[in-house]
Amino acid sequence: MHAPAPAPRSQLMPVLAVVAGIATFSMMDAAIKGASLAVGVYSALLFRNLFGALMTFPLWLAAGRPMPSRQVLKVHALRAGITSAMAALFFYGLARIPMAEGIALSFVSPIIALYFAALLLGETIRRQAIAASLLGVVGVVVILGGKLGGGAYSGEALTGTLAVLASSVFYAVNLVLQRKQALLASPVEVAMAQNLIVTLIFLVFSPWFAVLPEVRSLGLIAAGAALATAALLFLAWGYARAETQVLLPIEYTGFLWAALLGWLMFDEALGFATVAGTLLIVVGCWIGARNATTST
Repeated sequence: MHAPAPAPRSQLMPVLAVVAGIATFSMMDAAIKGASLAVGVYSALLFRNLFGALMTFPLWLAAGRPMPSRQVLKVHALRAGITSAMAALFFYGLARIPMAEGIALSFVSPIIALYFAALLLGETIRRQAIAASLLGVVGVVVILGGKLGGGAYSGEALTGTLAVLASSVFYAVNLVLQRKQALLASPVEVAMAQNLIVTLIFLVFSPWFAVLPEVRSLGLIAAGAALATAALLFLAWGYARAETQVLLPIEYTGFLWAALLGWLMFDEALGFATVAGTLLIVVGCWIGARNATTST
């Protein structure tokens, strides 16, 4: 008799961890957008990552001071470089357009990342995962169509839109590297490496761009650092336990958080097209979530 095949491991907990990570990253977006409007994108990101490294340091000590091998350090450095470009472009754009629209524009990343995952990680792309991502992209098109059709975009908003779209390409690679990095290092090591290396990258430009934030902006930046660190821990844990294509559709829930936070913090209203596009995105997430019981 053949031994029974092992039951597929439920991926509910990794999915919930990534949902929590996206929610906390959205709250971080709101905090750093507020700081960026006050002191500029560069200083907001520099101090956010500096505070994040200081906050992660005790966790790194408690975890036994894990040190990456040379191979893993290369992955950390590569993702940190991509993250630096991604964040600078994204927050430059987010300071010029509403949060919900900025997040919506970034949703081109998961569909690009599906093919990066196949190319770099050897994952087989399921039709269900493609359908979920495409439905989410249709939702984004509906949102942008309503905005552009109403002639509501100024020249500065168009520049912000292009910056967010450029950021989305870096974000697609980041999503794939996130999975690879999570398989090679613990969540604490990932968070520490990202915060520290990104800080070092931004410090190179500090003589030309650094501005010391006032007390209120420092509070927003510190809150953003804490939220970003928590999000890195959630996402690293989740991506180590589920395939990229299972988790990518969950990225679309970020729009719901962005819409809520944009309304609460910046008085950004939602139009009919935005609501309609959101419904399509939520349906796409539901379709993608049906992959959550597959095995890794």
